[in-house]
Amino acid sequence: MRAVMTNPNATPRLTIRETLQPIPAPGQALVRVEAFSLNAGETRTAMEAPGSYIPGWDFAGVVEKAASDDTAPKVGAKVFGFVHQGAWAEYVVVHAGQVAEIPPGVTITQAAALPVAGVTAMLCLEKAGALIGRRVLITGAAGGVGRFACQLAAISGAKVFGVSRRIGLHKQLKDDGVEPAGVFADMAEARDAGPFDVIFDSVGGDTLSLALRSLARGGVCINCGNSARQPTSFDAIELYRSGGARLLSVWLGTERPEDCKAALVRLANLVAEGRLRAPIDAVLVASVMGVNALVSAVQRRQNSHS
Repeated sequence: MRAVMTNPNATPRLTIRETLQPIPAPGQALVRVEAFSLNAGETRTAMEAPGSYIPGWDFAGVVEKAASDDTAPKVGAKVFGFVHQGAWAEYVVVHAGQVAEIPPGVTITQAAALPVAGVTAMLCLEKAGALIGRRVLITGAAGGVGRFACQLAAISGAKVFGVSRRIGLHKQLKDDGVEPAGVFADMAEARDAGPFDVIFDSVGGDTLSLALRSLARGGVCINCGNSARQPTSFDAIELYRSGGARLLSVWLGTERPEDCKAALVRLANLVAEGRLRAPIDAVLVASVMGVNALVSAVQRRQNSHS
């Protein structure tokens, strides 16, 4: 099969070449990939990788071989999901808890754009509890996870506030069906409009530090990333005197597979109902896509985390 491989000793650092088709283990299905999407974290890792491997998290395609334990969809089913690496290829193997069927009304490209960013956003917000009428601030609101978080918070009845250094966030949110209660260039500006009941943070660093100081009494901050690639410092005394404010975290690698699969199903149904938009900036066709076009797309995604 053909696959995208990291190539640390060449320029560009990615190549498309023939490699062995993966063999599913018990409990895994073999999927013929028809579309995959790019996430900032995986692209950054791929471009900095010291060795050679097949990158890729999100995929959508057709089941070629069902799991031997009948836990995954049957042969011929159109599915989407995520793996920890290997999705940038013609075939991928996946466990049942990381894949779901694509419902009618959802395209392959829409489905491929949902898994990691959408599931992360949904599981984070679920940890915050009911959102109706609550003030929810989302950092990195123009990034992949942030755009899903803004939409899902709005669907849940929250008053949505967004933080992003990117110009045009207000219009982007409105295009996604979100009427923001406030839009800020950075966390320092947002703090003046606080406090907030829920803060969804994917930036880390100083942004997370300021977020913890911007929570309302009993508020919760859920962190799912560190796109700033900086450590975070905070005053523990200030936090525990804040009146029950909490800091939680989400990483798909430690979440329960059944929760991830349930989130995939709910996300796809929201798209099918026209209530959730899967952000797609561009679609590249593999049969005409050269490695230079792929590298350009990866570099754009690598730099679009906020």
